[in-house]
Amino acid sequence: MGPKMPIGVQGFVGLRRDGYLYVDKTEYINKLVQSGKQFFLSRPRRFGKSLFISTLKAYWEGKQEFFKDLAISGLEADRENAWKEYPVFCFDFNGQNYRNENGLEDILDEQLRRWEKEYDVVAVGSLGERFRNLLITASQKKNLGCVVLVDEYDKPFLDVADDIGIQEHNKEVFRAFFSTLKSFDEYIRFVFITGVTKFHKVSIFSDLNQLNDISLNADYSGICGITDEELRKYFKTEIKELAQNQEMSENDCLIVLKEQYDGYRFNPNGVSVYNPFSLLKSFFEKDFGAYWFETGTPAFLVKKLKQSNFDIRKLDNRSLYASESMLKDYSGDDLSLIPLLYQTGYLTIAGYDRKSREYTLAYPNREVKYGFLESMMPEYVSDCGAGSGKDIFSLKRFVENGDLDRIHDYFAALFASIPYTREDNPFEHYFQTVIYLVFTLLGHLAECEIHTFSGRIDCKVETARYVYLFEFKRDASADEALKQIKDKCYSLPFAADSWKLFKIGAAFDSNKRILTEWKVDKN
Repeated sequence: MGPKMPIGVQGFVGLRRDGYLYVDKTEYINKLVQSGKQFFLSRPRRFGKSLFISTLKAYWEGKQEFFKDLAISGLEADRENAWKEYPVFCFDFNGQNYRNENGLEDILDEQLRRWEKEYDVVAVGSLGERFRNLLITASQKKNLGCVVLVDEYDKPFLDVADDIGIQEHNKEVFRAFFSTLKSFDEYIRFVFITGVTKFHKVSIFSDLNQLNDISLNADYSGICGITDEELRKYFKTEIKELAQNQEMSENDCLIVLKEQYDGYRFNPNGVSVYNPFSLLKSFFEKDFGAYWFETGTPAFLVKKLKQSNFDIRKLDNRSLYASESMLKDYSGDDLSLIPLLYQTGYLTIAGYDRKSREYTLAYPNREVKYGFLESMMPEYVSDCGAGSGKDIFSLKRFVENGDLDRIHDYFAALFASIPYTREDNPFEHYFQTVIYLVFTLLGHLAECEIHTFSGRIDCKVETARYVYLFEFKRDASADEALKQIKDKCYSLPFAADSWKLFKIGAAFDSNKRILTEWKVDKN
């Protein structure tokens, strides 16, 4: 049995002291220290940002004993001022309630009071003035510049995205507080700030022009997450145990792990990385689950996607593009969908056109794709949970058993559950989205919008015994749908197969929002 899996363990010192597995990222600390002074890193949630901040904290506090045998122990051997105890101010904005009145101010006040006691500083003036006094006093007492670490700086904004009043208030608090980092630069040795997205109108970015954003830098593409090389180096025992539990070869196990959790790329030429949380959970559970979604998709993101009539089918066919400025210098203030989907981890870089400097975006892996679509389904169809008769597991059983009557009943109930739609949120959008969601969530059994030599099949479903060709018509007849299947010769590729072929034409009424006709051709 290998070292303990550090699931949910975000403290570097405790992780090293208590014998948890640690994937060595300390070479990046040396690279940062040698190359600059103030940095910003954007990565999705549950991607190891907090652990890296904790590692930085231990490094700047001079806790050399916890870095024994790690990469940085050799890299720092001859550096002047290495392993000295710097004054470190580490702000952690995780796990707090920012909806309370003055909630952000209370959190900052609590952290400042702790440091004021440590450095024997009297709390006088505004929060920003108190922070400046701390920086000056600590720097003078230690005769070293201060280190400022900020973990998940944007939580006070993202957590209240649906309340613009509180969000704007929190921005004002940050403007006043963190402007200190520019005005008192002479007392600062190092700054490192993490977050999911980038709100330009917060003083951290609007004032600190020298803040180096390394989010899209190829040299730091593996700073968080786990590379394929690291997977094979650190998790040999876990891979073997997972493969045995799943009754597969280690090579097949690695293939599934890659499909399920790898694929995040933060630079076109950068290394691809696995989601660390999901990978660790997979080894702990000895299964290939959807662990990143245990906390759920942010409600504000799902709501915004639905309200904007965003065509989620575009996420699946690599037809989403973004400029470098959208990904790197994104303001965040309007929570635009494409950059927000990228920065929150639902999309990643899948391609890059050097001439136009245009990025192609896509799902990183199967876990994200199917977890995201499952979270979207209840927004379009009411009561579609397990056991409702409108869940994907029920449909899967019906198609595998060739139960045409139950398949008909499933779609009739499904579309009867579509809620009332406004003029700016038309039925057509719901109609297309629900069909896409249902057949995509069937997984490997189904394909949507398949191009043939004569046209495009709406949906094809293959099981061990049956093949279904579906053609859906809105405000038309089922006969027209079947005629299209026949005229376009959609069934020709399956003529020589041994499967039983069903050609299904379905018609829906936009006004009544119901399935009106359903015809099956078994020939």
